[in-house]
Amino acid sequence: MFQIVKKMEMAKSTIIRFDISAPKIAKKIKAGQFVIIRVNETGERIPLTVADKDEFAGIITIIFQVVGKTTALMRTFNEGDFFLDVVGPLGRAAEVEKTGTVLMVGGGTGVAILYHVAKAFKEAGNFVINIIGAQDKDMLILENEMRTISDELVITTDDGSYGTRGFVTMPLEKYLTERSDIKLVYAIGPIIMMKNVCKLTKKFNMPTMVSLNPIMIDGTGMCGGCRVKVNNEIKFCCVDGPDFDGHVVDFDELEKRNSIYSKDEKESLLYSIK
Repeated sequence: MFQIVKKMEMAKSTIIRFDISAPKIAKKIKAGQFVIIRVNETGERIPLTVADKDEFAGIITIIFQVVGKTTALMRTFNEGDFFLDVVGPLGRAAEVEKTGTVLMVGGGTGVAILYHVAKAFKEAGNFVINIIGAQDKDMLILENEMRTISDELVITTDDGSYGTRGFVTMPLEKYLTERSDIKLVYAIGPIIMMKNVCKLTKKFNMPTMVSLNPIMIDGTGMCGGCRVKVNNEIKFCCVDGPDFDGHVVDFDELEKRNSIYSKDEKESLLYSIK
């Protein structure tokens, strides 16, 4: 059993942050890795990348958006409640080293994952430029936290209600055009965002890593549900990823696979939460 020690509702209460007591996981988990959570004995298993950790307090932080029955159920949990299972660390950690200037791009709830990775790059001695985006000001998350680990921070909103109006690719293109010292781009967010980031960085021949979020069940490479096509080879995101070279990811196939259960997710919200 894993206790929730802190809960915070973010972004119109559709994005939730939990700090969970998990000392063994907090001691070992690295930026980019994830856990699989099961809320109760009849619950499904859902993967969530860890947004932060406090190794000394034994706490891990997860941030998720309510999209289906399980995440809607999780939103009803409060401080002091328990999750039945939290399994991890899973997946390969992000490859973090001192490379110079790195440009990190995050959109939506992907900013939560980006924070942990960007923090690791900053702690490794890099000059870190962060670009984060959201649909509007109310959907933006972790702005203050991102400022603390950014040498430069750019914020975009689709509707222009905060920061720069437009998509994250706009300031990204400006940076890539004007600066020659950028060594790496790292992107995490909606599939269409990562796809467009990679299209742009490929024109500049800029190495680009992406953190993928396919459908996943067991998280250990046994079910094959999280398969993605990378450089025309099948990879399992749970054991081979979640980070991959964005220039060789088949984003079209990934988008199709991730939309398979969209209808079911919406329908599941019509049933009572148990």
